[in-house]
Amino acid sequence: MLGAAALGPVLVVTPSLALAEELGARARGVGVPVALVPQEWAQAAAGAPIVMGARGAAWAPCPDLAAVVVLDGHEEGLQHEPAPTWNAWVVAAERARRAGVPCLVVSSCPTLELLAWRGVRTLAPSRGSERLGWAALEVVDRARDDQRGLYSPRLVSLLRSERRLLCVLNRTGRIRLLACAACNTLVRCERCGATVALGDGVLTCARCHAARPPVCLACGSMRMKALRVGVTRAREELEQLAGRCVGQVTSDTGALPDEPILVGTEAVLRRVRQADAVAFLDFDQQLLAPRYRAAEEALAWLAVASRLVGGRSRSGRVMVQTRVPQHEVLMAALTADPARLGATEAPLRRDLGLPPATAVALVSGAGAAQYSSALKGAEVLGPDRDRWLIKAPNSQVLADALAAVPRPAGQRLRVAVDPLRL
Repeated sequence: MLGAAALGPVLVVTPSLALAEELGARARGVGVPVALVPQEWAQAAAGAPIVMGARGAAWAPCPDLAAVVVLDGHEEGLQHEPAPTWNAWVVAAERARRAGVPCLVVSSCPTLELLAWRGVRTLAPSRGSERLGWAALEVVDRARDDQRGLYSPRLVSLLRSERRLLCVLNRTGRIRLLACAACNTLVRCERCGATVALGDGVLTCARCHAARPPVCLACGSMRMKALRVGVTRAREELEQLAGRCVGQVTSDTGALPDEPILVGTEAVLRRVRQADAVAFLDFDQQLLAPRYRAAEEALAWLAVASRLVGGRSRSGRVMVQTRVPQHEVLMAALTADPARLGATEAPLRRDLGLPPATAVALVSGAGAAQYSSALKGAEVLGPDRDRWLIKAPNSQVLADALAAVPRPAGQRLRVAVDPLRL
C-alpha cells in the first residue's frame, strides 16, 4: 500500500471497515495522511495520499488517481448483494483500467474469477514464504469416531489446554447433512461432490440437481441418518467438556465475551483479531454446501484462521473436524498451496457451465417469468420457485441480453449479476 502511494494518490479497498481503520492508523503512524471513507469523504475529494475504506470506497473520489489496491480480493465482504449487485474489486479494477493506472489485488487464495480477469498478471511469493503464512493444519477424520458425537478426543484435549481457542460452527441456513447409518460416510453428489437432500425416496443435489436412489456409494447401505448442529447447544456442551466458561459469538452479538474459549458462526472469525488456536467443529457444512463457490469459501475460512493464529511463525494451530479428510480444500491448506484447489475447480466449473467459464445472472420476483421469457441470446434455466438462472458465454453478451428487455411495469424484479451464493 505504501509502495503504491509512492506513485501518487492511491485508492485502497478492503473487505471490512475495521481492517481499513487498522491499516489507516498504521499508515498515519509512519507519517502518511489517510482519508477514511465514508466518514472523511470531503478529505478524499480534496486530495489525500491514500483514500481507503470498505467496499464502498471503490466509488470514492481520489483526484489524480495513480494506483488502486484491493486487499483480500477473495472475500465475500467485497460483494454488494442488494440490487444492483456489484463487487468492489471488479469496480476498482475497471476504474483503474479507465484511468490507465495499475491495479493490485491481493489475495491469499485467489478465486477463479480473479485469475480469469482480462489482462491479469499473477505475482506469487516464493513457496517458502507462502508456507509461512499458512498455519499447521490438523485434520480429524470424524467418519471413524462418529459415536463420540460432535467432539473428538483431539478437540477435547485442545479445549482443556490453556490456549485462547475459537470454535467455529456455521449454522447459517441450517444446512442438513446426511451420512450413511452403516459406515458413517457422508452422502454426497456423485457428479459435483456437494451434499444432497433426501425427499420422496430420492437423493437430490441442490447444486447441480442430479438425483439418484438413497444408496450409499461406499457400502451400498440404504439407511441414512441426518446430522444437525447448533451454536447454543454447542456452547453448553463445550463448557461441560472444558470445565470453564465458554462465550458465544454470532452476527447479533454486541461486545465480544471475555472468555478464553469462544464458539460462534463465521462472525467469530471476523471479529476476533488474534487467537492461539481455531477449531472448525463441523467443517463439512461449509466444505460441501450446495453453492458453486463453496470450496473457495471454505479455503478462505482456513486462510482467515491461519492469519488469526499467526501462520507458522507462531505456535498456533488450526483444527478441522470432517468426514472427507481427502477433500481438495484440505489438501490445498495442508500443502499451503491454494493453486491446487483451482486446478480441481476449474474443469468442474467448465463442465457445469459456471463462472468464470460463463457469465450468469439470477432473476427473481413477480416479474421474473415475463422478463426471462423475453430474453434473447442467453440460456434461460428455471424456474426454481420464482427464480430463473440466465447464462451467457461472457459478461458482454449477458449485459446486452439483459439490457435489451424492458422491465415489467408495476412488478417487482431483481436481477443479480454474478451472484456469489448460487
